[in-house]
Amino acid sequence: MGEPKVSLILTTYNCKENFRTTMESILTQDYPIIEIVVKDGGSTDGTLELIHEYEASFQTVTQQEVTLQDSNPNSEGLEPDNASIRTFIWKSAPDTGIYDALNQGIKLSTGDIVAVCNDRFTRPDAISLLVKAIQEKPDSIGAHADLVYADGDKIIRRWKMGIGQIRKGWMPGHPTLYLRREVYDKYGLYDTSYRCSADFEFMVRVLTDHEDRLAYVPETLISMYYGGTSTGSVRSYLRSINESHTALVRNHVKCAWWIIWKRTLKTIRQF
Repeated sequence: MGEPKVSLILTTYNCKENFRTTMESILTQDYPIIEIVVKDGGSTDGTLELIHEYEASFQTVTQQEVTLQDSNPNSEGLEPDNASIRTFIWKSAPDTGIYDALNQGIKLSTGDIVAVCNDRFTRPDAISLLVKAIQEKPDSIGAHADLVYADGDKIIRRWKMGIGQIRKGWMPGHPTLYLRREVYDKYGLYDTSYRCSADFEFMVRVLTDHEDRLAYVPETLISMYYGGTSTGSVRSYLRSINESHTALVRNHVKCAWWIIWKRTLKTIRQF
């Protein structure tokens, strides 16, 4: 049986340089079967032109691979499972925000494992390590790892995620979360009624019953762009706390404020 296909969901809106950095980071990965899915919100800063450039390069690579196989007298003996396959899918259309864009991207994807990828990998075997962790734990629903928040080359916060329980304030780092597709089939997509914390609500919804079924890679695999939806300002951070409380209550997790307090303490310790 071949390696599972990994779908990486990228969302963009007038963030040309970050998109370029993320794409170049993906291209360093040694994992052989990657599907890149880009959902753009209708950018006007040159991001669309850059998307076209990457699309053309993937088409060129695909044609080169076909040509090489046709000219190789031993090509009939090549195992398809060992082939390196990179596919590129994209769509540009208005959306209501990042979580709506992620939902659209997931719907476009076809991979066996799905992950959000709007940041940078710290090493070329990051995807390989996460997939291996999932495969080595057959009953797992996915895997996660450690990450850092970085402003350029300056590290603002280090996250050692470890293994824990939601009820004790623990939560995996969303940018490192790689999930089997059937998780989305069973639990659905992101709830777009949340403006800052739909990712938190999604993880609460999925992991409350399966905390022990998420494989963990104790390595820093992702460098996250600092200043995300829930950390861009004090106002957005306070809103994220309120939405996180709502997410816990709606998913019938008891002692919601106590969990939020313990989660906040864990966050402070990571700086």
